[in-house]
Amino acid sequence: MMYSIIAKELLKAGLSDQYHPQDYLNFYCLGKREPPTSESSTKLNHKDNRELALVQKFRRFMVYVHAKGMIVDDEYIIMGSANINQRSLEGSRDTEIAMGAYQPHYTWAGKKSHPHGQVYGYRMSLWAEQMGKLDDNFRDPKSLECVKLVNEIAKSNWEAYVEDEYCELTGHLMQYPYEIGRDGTVNPIPGHETFPDVGGKVLGASTNLPD
Repeated sequence: MMYSIIAKELLKAGLSDQYHPQDYLNFYCLGKREPPTSESSTKLNHKDNRELALVQKFRRFMVYVHAKGMIVDDEYIIMGSANINQRSLEGSRDTEIAMGAYQPHYTWAGKKSHPHGQVYGYRMSLWAEQMGKLDDNFRDPKSLECVKLVNEIAKSNWEAYVEDEYCELTGHLMQYPYEIGRDGTVNPIPGHETFPDVGGKVLGASTNLPD
């Protein structure tokens, strides 16, 4: 839906041939691969756990992050916890906590330019960790050059992740395995309708929630 909205606006502005919806909006996932070792096996009967057998064979793992975080325009940050004290696991209650922060002297309104305070520094550090490199284009995340570079890195990591033979990833950031048309249509990458090894439909599925 979001991609179709962007596509319609680009068409309305006469820019649909010049820009792509993914020049404005992107989604990613995190993963890693570990080199095979003599201790990679487990005593668990693989016949009873097909997913575990595949994970150990191909040495690839999705990275599950339950804590929440958001960085807005390199000036404001929200950091949230996972569940506190396992409350959601021990009953019907769910307790979490979050905080927001910014530096008054490092805002777009105050600086009249891109703020380079601690929020910016944290975002740069986070990107370097997840993409495995530093690049001057990261300094201006809204630029088309930065968007295209990040997408190239994420695509390269995804391609290395799905290789049958062990292949080291340069970082954890991977493209979410879908293809976006210029008209905003969303389809899974052919041959990757589900996530490797562990399953799960890339585009999700309808379900009925219990009362």
